[in-house]
Amino acid sequence: QVQLVESGGGLVQAGGSLRLSCATAGRNFRNYAMGWFRQAPGKERECVAAISESGGTIYYHDAVKGRFTISRDNAKNTVVLQMNSLKVEDTAVYYCALDHTVRLLRIGPDYWGQGTQVTVSS
Repeated sequence: QVQLVESGGGLVQAGGSLRLSCATAGRNFRNYAMGWFRQAPGKERECVAAISESGGTIYYHDAVKGRFTISRDNAKNTVVLQMNSLKVEDTAVYYCALDHTVRLLRIGPDYWGQGTQVTVSS
């Protein structure tokens, strides 16, 4: 059993920032890659960012490079997505995800959180 609980979503104006957090439980967080996906209504799911167990491998979608930062705190079993310079097109439900590696996570994560809504207004 794995539990992933996202928090930090909300409404923000374009150009603003949000910090999404994912709390994990049910297994050793330190042994797994973690990531964030997003899905907007009528659009395909896309992987926004991912980070390996040690933090040595990090992936960002081209659309968020330079604006979003993924990090993890293994002592607290959390992963964070810092979202800066938000754009209207960033509006989506953001999901925390877990898998063994960044590559596997991007293909199809083993576990998902419930999602947190991010809405960016103009």
